[in-house]
Amino acid sequence: MTAQFQSVADFILSSDSSSIPPASRRAAALLCLDTLGIVAAASPMEAGRIGRETAALLYGSHDTAYQARMLFDGRSVSLAGAAYAAATQTDNLDAHDGYNPVKGHIGVAIIPALLALAEQCDVSGDEALALITIGYEIAGRAGESLHATVSDYHTSGAWNALGVVAMAARMRGLSGGQLREALGIAEYHGPRSQMMREIANPTMLHDGSGWGAMVGISSAILAERDFTGAPAITVESPDVAPFWSDLGSRWIMQAQYIKPYPICRWAHAPIDGVREVMRDNGIRHSDIEAIHINTFHESACLFQGVPETTSMAQYSLSFAVAAQAVHGQIGLGQVSGDGLRDPDVIGLIDRITVAESDVHNASFPAARDADVVVTLKSGQRFDSGLVHARGGTERPMTENEIIAKFHEFADPVLGQARAKALCDAVLGLDRDGASLADLSPYLYASV
Repeated sequence: MTAQFQSVADFILSSDSSSIPPASRRAAALLCLDTLGIVAAASPMEAGRIGRETAALLYGSHDTAYQARMLFDGRSVSLAGAAYAAATQTDNLDAHDGYNPVKGHIGVAIIPALLALAEQCDVSGDEALALITIGYEIAGRAGESLHATVSDYHTSGAWNALGVVAMAARMRGLSGGQLREALGIAEYHGPRSQMMREIANPTMLHDGSGWGAMVGISSAILAERDFTGAPAITVESPDVAPFWSDLGSRWIMQAQYIKPYPICRWAHAPIDGVREVMRDNGIRHSDIEAIHINTFHESACLFQGVPETTSMAQYSLSFAVAAQAVHGQIGLGQVSGDGLRDPDVIGLIDRITVAESDVHNASFPAARDADVVVTLKSGQRFDSGLVHARGGTERPMTENEIIAKFHEFADPVLGQARAKALCDAVLGLDRDGASLADLSPYLYASV
């Protein structure tokens, strides 16, 4: 084993939870809460239902030692099947956290995998926060390494699988050698799907994280049973050493963004720009003649027309901006069902234009910036100026805002009492005597 790998293995398998900064531990609890709100909200959606039904049909286990219940469903499938189902349904409600440098998402795979694996072992609240942090740190660096060494832009499943392996190895007591094999298996089989193909033609494939979660757990179990895999080059190659040299000192956990809207992050700055111009100037959607958006290339590539499906709506730009202008918010109701056919939203789409900006291209992917110009029927024009997307390090959401977002998504599905109890249990993981099992009474009854 190389020294580079050994330091990664030591961090995963041997680091003490007390070495994790309090800010990272708190971020772990908040990101867990945020993710569970989206898992819950996505449960009744078509993609979530299909994912769970498929897991029940294809990804079960005859051995109770390798079974886990599906979140907000309760049926038992395999460990990998339960993680796949929850990550797939979460991936299809695009309101979960993300990490700018990798242009993708970590919690969508980490949290479902953690809860599936925890069905087979006792995990204290303190250790749960450490596991979440370890999963984010490994997945984020694997993503940074992959993006720095290949030409294509791959979906998150390609690298969040390695974060899942890290958690599984620690939870199941794998050796350093088994961890090395598991990371290699996960890197080899992780879904290196081309993200821009999904942007161009939005479907339920989304960001590949359902498969990332499944691959991660499957890889750990394979290695546990002495299956071998080629060393993970995103971990061990000398070319990626800079991404791993600060493991344990630079905390990716503290650099995640939280989404205010269930829309691709690339559309958030234009949405925020329109939101703020209208709020600050008392503008109603009926006052608007036109909206012009200046943004970065990838944002300009988002779907521009009238979406026919929820998947298309979540990868939209003009539709999302129009929905915000008309309704003053974007929630599940705006990106599904009758929200896709709202005549006021559809009528505004044709009056929205988009241009690519060199200025905003230069700040991407470190930031998600845009500016908008809103022209009224009276002829007045309002320029937003530079807008950073809310929820990131430039404009972080407060704890109260994150908790309010959780309730916005979870309460309609779980009910206020169940959602409140789940929220209290998650945010109480850092209390003496707390256990990850404290969440169980609120996670498995079907919705």
